[in-house]
Amino acid sequence: MPKQVDHRERRETIARALWRVVEQRGVAHLTMREVAQEAGISHGALQHYFASRGAMLSFAMDFAAEQTSLRVGRGLQKLGDEPHPRDVLRLMLTEALPLHADARATSRMSAAYVLEALHDEDVHARAREGLAQGRALVEQLIHQAIADGHIPPDRDPATESNLLLALTGFTTLIELDVIGAQDVLGAVDQYLDRLFTLP
Repeated sequence: MPKQVDHRERRETIARALWRVVEQRGVAHLTMREVAQEAGISHGALQHYFASRGAMLSFAMDFAAEQTSLRVGRGLQKLGDEPHPRDVLRLMLTEALPLHADARATSRMSAAYVLEALHDEDVHARAREGLAQGRALVEQLIHQAIADGHIPPDRDPATESNLLLALTGFTTLIELDVIGAQDVLGAVDQYLDRLFTLP
């Protein structure tokens, strides 16, 4: 009997290989041939799953988003049945920053994805949709926190969402060793303390 191939598992193996190429060798080495070699499969086998570099990168980014969602889900479980919205926003934000190995791999993948999106209309559309959904979720959480009396009623949910997401800009400063994780977390906590300070 020929061995049955789990196509989802094979795609995830390829996605993780792509992450390693980006993390260890950089975006310049992100070719289908390099990824196939890293995944331990032939270039032809890789093309069976992904017809283009953009399609491969999009799947790898979708998989990265799934992994981030799983980490956030585990974090939410630890926060209990009715977590404070400040804690939820902090968890979401810190998981978007390269503060541990898995988040760092996702962060570097995101950087490669954005570069690809600038020159590929299909990737651009997918990347834009994903970011818009994430931003909408943050705005929804802030809007609900205002309604529930956790955030002052004069705060604008759209503006506060933009400011909160701007903190993900710490990624570059972390990656290039300009500031450390504790300084970043201190800034995040200070912003959240100001956002949730009631008159």
